[in-house]
Amino acid sequence: MTSHHAPPRPGALTAPRGTRRSTPVIAALAALATVLAGLVGVVNADRSRASAPVKGDGDVVLNMFQWTWDAVAAECATIGDAGFGYVQVSPPQEHVTGAQWWTSYQPVSYRVDSKLGTRAEFAAMNAACEAAGVGVIADAVINHTTGADRGSGTGVAGTAFGVDSFPGVPYGPNDFNDCRTNITNYSDRYQVQNCRLVSLQDLRTGSDYVRGKIAAYLNDLIGLGVDGFRIDAAKHMPAADLAAIKQRLSRPDVYWVQEVIGAAGEPIRPAEYVGSGDVHEFDYARRLKQRFDGSIKDLRTVGDGLLPSAQAGVFVDNHDTERNGETMTYAWGAKYVLANTFMLAYPYGSPSVYTGYRFTDKDAGAPGATATTVPDASCANSQWTCTHRMTEVRGMVGFHNAVAGTDLTNWWDDGGNLVAFGRGAKGHVVLNNTASAQSRTYTTSLPDGTYCDVVASSTCARTVAVSGGRFTASVPAYGALALHVGARSGSTPTATPTATPTASPTPSPTGATGLAFAVNATTVWGQNIYAVGDQPALGSWNPSSGVALSASTYPVWRGTVTLPPGTRVEYKYVRIDGSGGVTWETGANRVVTVPASGRLTLNDTWRG
Repeated sequence: MTSHHAPPRPGALTAPRGTRRSTPVIAALAALATVLAGLVGVVNADRSRASAPVKGDGDVVLNMFQWTWDAVAAECATIGDAGFGYVQVSPPQEHVTGAQWWTSYQPVSYRVDSKLGTRAEFAAMNAACEAAGVGVIADAVINHTTGADRGSGTGVAGTAFGVDSFPGVPYGPNDFNDCRTNITNYSDRYQVQNCRLVSLQDLRTGSDYVRGKIAAYLNDLIGLGVDGFRIDAAKHMPAADLAAIKQRLSRPDVYWVQEVIGAAGEPIRPAEYVGSGDVHEFDYARRLKQRFDGSIKDLRTVGDGLLPSAQAGVFVDNHDTERNGETMTYAWGAKYVLANTFMLAYPYGSPSVYTGYRFTDKDAGAPGATATTVPDASCANSQWTCTHRMTEVRGMVGFHNAVAGTDLTNWWDDGGNLVAFGRGAKGHVVLNNTASAQSRTYTTSLPDGTYCDVVASSTCARTVAVSGGRFTASVPAYGALALHVGARSGSTPTATPTATPTASPTPSPTGATGLAFAVNATTVWGQNIYAVGDQPALGSWNPSSGVALSASTYPVWRGTVTLPPGTRVEYKYVRIDGSGGVTWETGANRVVTVPASGRLTLNDTWRG
């Protein structure tokens, strides 16, 4: 929400005239029922956990504000390679004309045809992202239509509309709430959920007909390949209405994260909405701004008193908060990158990284936008922030995926702006929020070894040695260091596939008996290749007990196993990532026999 969605909140005022007939007792009971529904949701949260499920390599969301469908499709392979699980795209429905970004949030119909692209382009984007292992989350504007102050007009796809008349759906006067004035008192639950948000026509989401139209629109998006929804202005709809709409979806378990902007003293609380999905935790982002502008030692308790981690969607900034000054923004420079580093390292909530464009006018649309079109985003254009391409962010998405499921360990701070913490025995991070480099020795639960600093380089250009539960490192001013078990010196970062030799097992001249594996297999950081087979020496088909192959001659992975002459062996290769995820190569089992004399060298190629 922004100034175009949420005006300044004055003190308590009397309810406006012309509202729907209700008594204070009925209103109070309705409010109590809504609160109780939310509390039930908290109790039941563990049985229907709504946090973003793993998609492809992970669960991190990339919020791509005002990127066209063609631009998202072209970028999805890069996004998938970085380990993001999802992209969140701007609203896809038809909206009013205008170059300003907020026109995307003023629907006139549910046609999937907007200034960001056509229905066919939206479907093609979903297919391209799915092929890259990346899901799509659509920003869903279902609380309202365009504003009554706009009068009549034509949407970007040519659909006519008027006050109380939206034939493209269709919606008529009875499909909007009885309150026809703007919200003036955010301490009044009735106003917030029944009156107009800065003149936007407030839909009667308690109506069976309206719920059906909204559900049909969301189901259409699911049919086009969408994996989840960000529910815009959720606070302005009763939680029970949203739960009822979700139950009508073709996939009622679809990922669902709701925009509920909590504020002290207001009756509508984010916890009311966790029964049907995740909720964006705005206080988390506010605390990040406060801590990074003060002392980051207090980040240790950043999640205290907030929504349960399993129901919290977290972010450093989004398109609204970067404009209203509520949170940090790209203009904070190195501190902004450091805050994203922390979010991706700390075990709280489902993280969303934001990428948008630079602006001086808060209303300005994307670079080059017109009343009906938006040019494709390009990271070659410095006006687009392209946060997701930063080395630090890419490295930390990989870190987040590698340490998934581990607890916070080994917290240390200097009482001010230097902190370090571990994630079980899988990762360790140091954050330096000072203006000078900091050097010291840290205690860690990481196993001994030499690790790549994933925020410094994507090629393991900087390494750190861990020995006996300790490591010594220098961290740059307003910078970080991050180590994890999926990025060790000798393991291979992202690589480009190369030509592979034809598999042609031949006897080895060595005198030992057994098999010498050599398989050409490309990997990304955190992945390793194992040989697994039907023999105990090959793990008896248990991937974690197979033969770990060496990447010293990458992209050819090598290893040996001793077996008696004449042994018939069935085997395959598997990729295992830093979190233990296993990917088997395709095809039938490979079959060889250990020769009577000498070792058999296998020149194989991974079968994708």
